[in-house]
Amino acid sequence: MKIILIHSYYRLRGGEDEVFEQEFELLKQTEDVRAITFRNLTGWRGAVQFLLSIWNISVAGKVKRIIFRFKPDIIQIYNWHYATGPIIIRVAKKLGVRVVINVPNYRLLCPSATLVHKGKLFTGSIDKRGFPWLAVQKKVYHNSFFQSFWMAFVVYFHKKLGTWHKVDLYIVPTGSVKKLFTENKSYLDLPPEKFAVKPNFSVNTVVLPAKRGSHFSFIGRLSEEKGIHVLLEAFKNSPHELVIAGSGPLSDMIRETCSGNSNIQYVGNLSKEGVKAALSASTALIFPSICFETFGLVITEAFSAGCPVIASDIGSPTELVREGVTGLLFKADDKNSLRNRLDFWKNLNEAGKEQYRKNCISTYENLYTPLKNRVQLLNIYQSVINNTSGMI
Repeated sequence: MKIILIHSYYRLRGGEDEVFEQEFELLKQTEDVRAITFRNLTGWRGAVQFLLSIWNISVAGKVKRIIFRFKPDIIQIYNWHYATGPIIIRVAKKLGVRVVINVPNYRLLCPSATLVHKGKLFTGSIDKRGFPWLAVQKKVYHNSFFQSFWMAFVVYFHKKLGTWHKVDLYIVPTGSVKKLFTENKSYLDLPPEKFAVKPNFSVNTVVLPAKRGSHFSFIGRLSEEKGIHVLLEAFKNSPHELVIAGSGPLSDMIRETCSGNSNIQYVGNLSKEGVKAALSASTALIFPSICFETFGLVITEAFSAGCPVIASDIGSPTELVREGVTGLLFKADDKNSLRNRLDFWKNLNEAGKEQYRKNCISTYENLYTPLKNRVQLLNIYQSVINNTSGMI
C-alpha cells in the first residue's frame, strides 16, 4: 500500500508529534510510506502562517506535486494547524486520493482545542450550534480575541465549503472522543459513520532493571488543563512523595512549590528511555487532567512498564484505566478525592499492588502494542479504499 502522512510540527513538542513519528516508523516496516512535514514558526513568519492557514496556496502546490509523483492509495493527515491548513484536504480529494484525518484534539469543535478555559472546562462551543462566538469573546485561544476568531473562522469557512465532509474518515483514539464529536451540538455536524476508533500505542523499549520505589510520578506537559494545580495541592503537606517530569508554562510554579515541599521533586524533561525508567521505578503514575483528554499516551507507556495509573474520571482515561484492575479513578479537579486515592494505594498490601502491575502489562500486550496498532491502522486504510469505512 502506498501511503502519505502529512504533519505540522508544533513549536513546542507534544504527544501529537510523537504519535505521528511512531506511526510513520511503524508503517515503514511493511508499507511504501512518504512523510510530508511542516513546522509551525514563531514571530512574524508564524503570524503569516496563521493568517494563510485558511487557504495556503504554497503548501497546496507542494502537496500536489508530491501526490503527482508518488501516486498514493491514501493520505493520512495528523496536525493541519496552522502551517498547512485544511486546503490540503481539498487538494488530495481533487486528485482522487482517499483522505483520513487523525483527531488528537478538539480544534474542530472549539478554537481552544482542549475545551478548557482558565483552568476550567469550557463547553460553550458544543452546547449550541452555530459559530462559537462565546469562545471568541472569552479569548480561549492564546488569550487573544483575533486569534480565537481566526481559528474558529478557518474551521467555519471550510465547513461552509464542505471541506470537512470531503474527508473519508476521522480516526479518534477512544469512544469518548467520538461521542463528543457526534453527540454534542457544534458547527461541525459530522455523522457517526465518519469516525473510526483506534487507540494509540506505546513502544515497550528495554530498560535497565529498576527497584520500584514508593514515590508517585507525573510525566507530561506542565499546563493548566493537565490538572497541575490539583496535583500539587493533593501532595502539599502530605506523607506521599511525588516526582514531576516534563516542561510547560507552569514549570516555574512547580519549582516554587518544590522549594517549600521536600516531598515534591521536579526533574525536568526526560528522554524516552528516561520516561520508561521513571515509570519502572514508580509505585504509580498520576494523571490528573481536568479536560476531556483525547487519549493520554503516557498511560499506555505506564502499562507497558507495569506501572498502575491513578487518573481523573473525565474523558478518555475513564476508558483506558480500569478501576481496581489497572489503576484507580478520582473525581476530576478534586484534590481531596485524589489524596484519598493516594492513601488507598499506599495502604494496599504488596500482593495487591503486584496484581495491578501484572494487569497493566497484560492490558498493554492485548491492546496497545505496535503490531496490534499496525493491523488496526491498515484495516482502516483498506476499508476507506474499499469504501466500506462506515462498517468498521
